[in-house]
Amino acid sequence: MSQQHIYKFIIIGDSGVGKSCILLQFTDKRFQQVYDFTIGVEFGSRTIKIKDQQIRLQIWDTAGQETFRSITRIYYRGAAGALLVYDITSRESFDHVKTWLKDARGHSTTNLQVMLIGNKSDLEKNREVSKKEGVEFATEHDLLFLETSAKTAKNIEQVILFFFIFLKNKPQTCVLKSDF
Repeated sequence: MSQQHIYKFIIIGDSGVGKSCILLQFTDKRFQQVYDFTIGVEFGSRTIKIKDQQIRLQIWDTAGQETFRSITRIYYRGAAGALLVYDITSRESFDHVKTWLKDARGHSTTNLQVMLIGNKSDLEKNREVSKKEGVEFATEHDLLFLETSAKTAKNIEQVILFFFIFLKNKPQTCVLKSDF
């Protein structure tokens, strides 16, 4: 059997920004209109093939409520990357991004790479956070940035695959190897 590389990602951000929907859209290619809040963490994975190499992407969706912060912090360990998600229709979720970023960088055990995601781009008419603000924050904090819509699947596939390719080309990224 061939060796399979495993990359661990975490999805972080406030409750209700669409983290679980992003995970579901990437792993199952579907959207669920009504979604219960995540309690603790949820897990999803998908295997992709790049140049005859099997890559397993493990994605851990963390709860956004303050109550679960101490539990979810352990999932930062060993993560190659974090998707830091805010809701473009919620100024409050964007205002909390800096705290999430500090938390992620403070609790990771690797040189954690972070990608800022402005989700719910399908709700443009209700936008409270401009794309320019997202770009500026990402630039200031050395993050990648993209806007997505878990509902329409806009940029969901691209964000995960682009982030993976970015991480794969960084030598200090944490990669777990296993034989299957």
